[in-house]
Amino acid sequence: MAAGEFIAVIPARFASSRLPGKPLAEIAGEPMVAHVWRRASASRASRVVVATDDARIEAALAPLGAEVVMTRADHPSGTDRLAEVAERLGLADAAVLVNVQGDEPLIPASLIDQVAERLFDDPGASIATLAEPITEVATLFNPNVVKVVRAESGRALYFSRAPLPWHREAWDRGARPERLEADAWLRHIGLYAYRASFLADYRGWPPAPLEQLEQLEQLRALHHGHAIQVALAGEPHPAGVDTAEDLARVRALLAHETSQGGD
Repeated sequence: MAAGEFIAVIPARFASSRLPGKPLAEIAGEPMVAHVWRRASASRASRVVVATDDARIEAALAPLGAEVVMTRADHPSGTDRLAEVAERLGLADAAVLVNVQGDEPLIPASLIDQVAERLFDDPGASIATLAEPITEVATLFNPNVVKVVRAESGRALYFSRAPLPWHREAWDRGARPERLEADAWLRHIGLYAYRASFLADYRGWPPAPLEQLEQLEQLRALHHGHAIQVALAGEPHPAGVDTAEDLARVRALLAHETSQGGD
């Protein structure tokens, strides 16, 4: 791969506890994964690959001419699936892969480019990811929202489901604030760029203790001393599809865009 080039990989697992067959959920006349593939194809990625464990997803993408890599069905995480893709493609250690979640049909192509560029900007980092400011108290205290604390260099210090950092003086004795008066809290966006060399190492590591406590796989990288660069997202990151309600919302949004002549 030439300098600055990267591959976008879309893990698309058929099984889902909340929405079985989620990648094939119909949105504006196409399966969800097709919308994600189109968004990734609009980025500067030199190659876009869908990584799946199900022939039905491969068949649904065939009319688009999308490149599909069939992977094992027993991967515990999307990162493990990405590692298999890097191995199957025979990528060099320095190759950069961006993990584009298969349930984000609204993902802006610019964010895919941005997370890759962040990794190129820091040769000592193994991973890059994105974040955005938290402005609502309910969001900060929501355990389903992952928070990140970073150093002046932009590298991640820690990720947590807890409301970090804790404002000791203002929130004495665990008092929940009515509003956020400082610009100190960041919400992690689950868009990652990886070096292939890191993915090869990752596959051999058992889950780390903090990873198991928080149920956050990026803590495995920090546990093993790998640097994660965190950039502030250059534009808003639309929510993905986790529930039936999310699916209905995205269907309405894309139906409106289609009627207006958009994507």
